[in-house]
Amino acid sequence: MNEKLIKERLNDPKVTLVAVTKKHSKEEVDELYRLGVRTFGENRVQEFLEKYDPNYTWHIIGHLQTNKVKYVVGKVAMIESVDSKKLAAQIEKEAAKQNLVQDILIEVKVSKTDETKTGLPPEELDDLLAYCDTLEHVRVRGLMTIASLNQPEEVNREEFTLLHSLFEKHKANRPDFEYLSMGMSHDYKLAIACGSNMVRIGTALFENA
Repeated sequence: MNEKLIKERLNDPKVTLVAVTKKHSKEEVDELYRLGVRTFGENRVQEFLEKYDPNYTWHIIGHLQTNKVKYVVGKVAMIESVDSKKLAAQIEKEAAKQNLVQDILIEVKVSKTDETKTGLPPEELDDLLAYCDTLEHVRVRGLMTIASLNQPEEVNREEFTLLHSLFEKHKANRPDFEYLSMGMSHDYKLAIACGSNMVRIGTALFENA
């Protein structure tokens, strides 16, 4: 475990660390918890269910299929990857069944170089936010993105800056808007410099340091 990085991130109260535990064991999750990490992110629902511990705070950070929503609502504190009305509607349906409000982030696709990336086009954000405003059991807490891989720093800076500007625009009129989730192991420092207050770090946490 990279205890130095863990301490560095946990000592920054302005930025929430989400430890990405994809392909790591429940024992490793427990070790991170012992070191002070409290929020964990999983990409795949099956892996999440295998590691789920109600004593920990969990986020779903990967693409979520509508038929898997029932397995995570009520168990996760945040679904970070909502990018369509269809998915938001399914979360609303399941949350209503459980009589709870599910917190979500809207995933915005800022990358112009990677066609495989999921996320909502920026020009469709207003429409999805307006739709979510009609849902009683879904609460939008902010925005999330994944920057382009293998691109110059200035490209990623432009992407992060775009999302930060969208976040600030909507935060002004939305009291629930609190989280701007952007930055991973390879680019979290740049993301924080561009305004991120939630980083999703996996690989770097499990390196020996």
